[in-house]
Amino acid sequence: MPAIAVNVRTLFRFFINTNLYISFCAVLMVEQTNQLFFLTYDSTVFYLFVFFATLCSYNFHWFLTPLMPSASPRIAWNHRYRMLLLCIYIAALLLSLYFAWQLRDHWLPLSIGVFATFLYSAPKIPHKYFSLLSKIAIGKTLFLTFVWMYVTTALPVLVAGAGWTTQHTLFCISRFCLIYAICILFDYRDRDADRAQGVKSMITWMSEKKILLIFLISLALFVMSTLALYGKSFSIFTIILLLIPGGIVLGLYNYARKHFNDYLYYFVLDGLMVFSSLLTLLFRI
Repeated sequence: MPAIAVNVRTLFRFFINTNLYISFCAVLMVEQTNQLFFLTYDSTVFYLFVFFATLCSYNFHWFLTPLMPSASPRIAWNHRYRMLLLCIYIAALLLSLYFAWQLRDHWLPLSIGVFATFLYSAPKIPHKYFSLLSKIAIGKTLFLTFVWMYVTTALPVLVAGAGWTTQHTLFCISRFCLIYAICILFDYRDRDADRAQGVKSMITWMSEKKILLIFLISLALFVMSTLALYGKSFSIFTIILLLIPGGIVLGLYNYARKHFNDYLYYFVLDGLMVFSSLLTLLFRI
């Protein structure tokens, strides 16, 4: 039994640290958008593009993350298996390019997502011109939040050619604000490391009270935009399902600021981005 438990932990760590988990999360969030707005297009190709593009982006980002004396267990694991991350990155890059080519009729909206994704990881590239991007005050968190919202929410609507409506805008705001609240916790945890590397974000240099204020404002906007979705394909039950992860994030705020366990952040908090997707998909089956 102990050997089985060790193997399960090893597989789980592999699933998280190679970014397979977060890539599946991205696909599920796209599926939720498709179902909520009844989008019709070649979704299989788009799912595969999103999966491999996310896998490519995250492995590229973690491959470039340096090992520091105070590194978390995940960073230490990544440093130990850097060549594995590099191989996954190259394979995912080729596959994401293949599926992007099949979506080439939508090259402009796809390019926006690719460019924003690159900006998030670019400061880690060991070149002076890219390093300058780390000095951009609020870029780190906002770029990441925008990419997640855009790729999983706006991009499926644009690729499907659906006419843009107020409901789409409200859902984009809702998802953006929830993801940003989660990212605030990640930034809070990474404050010391970011300061040491000269990476700036609003959270890095703000006081505890201001961080809490921004966190609460983000969740308040999440709640308001989600409630405003009521009507058409959004029943009161669907609204409740969408709101649940926001309540959990709020409840975890104080705990997450004091406990920096990798699984709390890379499994639980990352999972809260996709939690409402699981709930809405489960109750629509």
